[in-house]
Amino acid sequence: MKKRFFVVAALLIASQLQAQDSTALDEVVVTANKYPQKQSETGKVITVINRREIEQNSGKTLNELLNTAAGTTIIGANNVLGTNNTVSIRGASAGNVLILVDGIPVNDPSVITNYFDINLLPLTQVERIEILKGGQSTLYGSDAVAGVINIIMRKPEAGKINLQGAVSGGSYGTFQQQAGINGRLQKLGYTINYNHINSVGFSAATDASGAGDFDKDGFNQHSIDSRFSLQANKAVQLWLSIAYSQYRTDLDAAGFTDEKDYTVNNKNLRPGLGMVYTHRQGALHINYNFNYVQRYYFDDSVYKSSPYTDWSKADYIGRSHFAELYNNWKWTNWELLAGADYRYNNTDQYYESQSPAPPPYTTSPSIYLTSIDGKKMSQFSPYGSLVYSKNRFSMEAGARLNFHSEYGSNLTATLNPSYRIQQRVKLFANFYSAFKTPTLYQLFDPSAGNIDLKPEQSLVAEAGLELLPAGGFHGRATGFYRHSTDAITYVYDPSTYAGTYANVNKQSNYGVELELGYTTGKLNLSGNYTYTDGRIKSGLDNTGVEIGKDTSYFNLY
Repeated sequence: MKKRFFVVAALLIASQLQAQDSTALDEVVVTANKYPQKQSETGKVITVINRREIEQNSGKTLNELLNTAAGTTIIGANNVLGTNNTVSIRGASAGNVLILVDGIPVNDPSVITNYFDINLLPLTQVERIEILKGGQSTLYGSDAVAGVINIIMRKPEAGKINLQGAVSGGSYGTFQQQAGINGRLQKLGYTINYNHINSVGFSAATDASGAGDFDKDGFNQHSIDSRFSLQANKAVQLWLSIAYSQYRTDLDAAGFTDEKDYTVNNKNLRPGLGMVYTHRQGALHINYNFNYVQRYYFDDSVYKSSPYTDWSKADYIGRSHFAELYNNWKWTNWELLAGADYRYNNTDQYYESQSPAPPPYTTSPSIYLTSIDGKKMSQFSPYGSLVYSKNRFSMEAGARLNFHSEYGSNLTATLNPSYRIQQRVKLFANFYSAFKTPTLYQLFDPSAGNIDLKPEQSLVAEAGLELLPAGGFHGRATGFYRHSTDAITYVYDPSTYAGTYANVNKQSNYGVELELGYTTGKLNLSGNYTYTDGRIKSGLDNTGVEIGKDTSYFNLY
């Protein structure tokens, strides 16, 4: 594929960037414990990309900006706009990083691995990003195996009316317009942001023949994000959000095969509402979010890149409901979080294609049709965590019990001790168990589904040393290890020319992350390096034959 390559270890020197003092680096985060807390006060490994950094990277997409964070790889980030991007943290495969929008999980129940298409979130509408690494299933449930990425959208600002807008252009006929309005009218806060981006693009397939006739794969997206808050009284705040994003992009047939009339139209609707009740010892949160995703693929018959298909069309619809209630209480040295969430996913899928007549066997084209209608699953999870902090020592322990409509129940837990050797030097060690439930496709696909699948289970450990920001240098060194069992794999049976999904693989990943920065006045230098490696050990298929060439092999995503 045609793409730009970036080295993981990056150096940024900019005399106009981040005019911040040393205390600005010790930001308040919400993702580590689901309530506000300074970065220096948690032993968890968390990275923050704030609004100032987002504005300084306005020429990048959200995928490209995330790709610069330590240990985070967005596969396809630097390819043509609209490329199907998957998120990997520390070598994890697709679907093992949970995407949050304002702390609420979002996913696509219509895809095989349940990941969310972050092409649907324009960077211009994002306020800040918090990347929390390690197994976070205790607080955030399924899919948070290698970490979570919390994308926090822009909120109402002080003032009666604030208007802002921007226009930008670039290579490949790329043109973007963005406009927004926000403010507060007495007790009502509001923000509405619109973004449009259009690109002529370039061919995502490589023209190996050098003929130069591959078409340009264009991209056209409209997105609107609106948020409203009402301060009912001193203790109660109500909020409402409605977001809609739609983009159309051209596709190619394969890495070296052009396709001139193959397109996909992606739509996403995310309405949500909630309440925050603030009391003397903490706050009570009630959240509800509905997530609707539709992907419509159409390969016309005017141009044929394959002799086996005249045309094809596919419609994938995913719906997810998320409801949550949790409360935190704070005492002198203790903080308790307790809550529960409910998730309901369903999908409708349809695929149809026509193949040309293959004489002498038949004289008429053949139609292939398959569908998944109304398949659903649900899960209910109570969870809690307890934090103890005194002097330089901090300890968090938590657990979640997950009840799933198909496979039953499973338990996950976490333990996070940390200790400050000195005011600026912190030692930390984190131990997690995490899980990923089987997806609707893996459970119910007519040809490959398996309703007896168990969840993938992982044990995650990380430990390291952090130099806290207090002027001059700041940095972190982290070693990590993740071992997963019952990994779900498609198992092919040559005797039936078909296959099914099964829990057969074990996977181990390990590595190290190094991060270092220096800030003085208006000058900021930062760099990071991540090394990760791993091994997969495969099981046996239903005939007793080893899956794959070897029983174990190295993997590096």
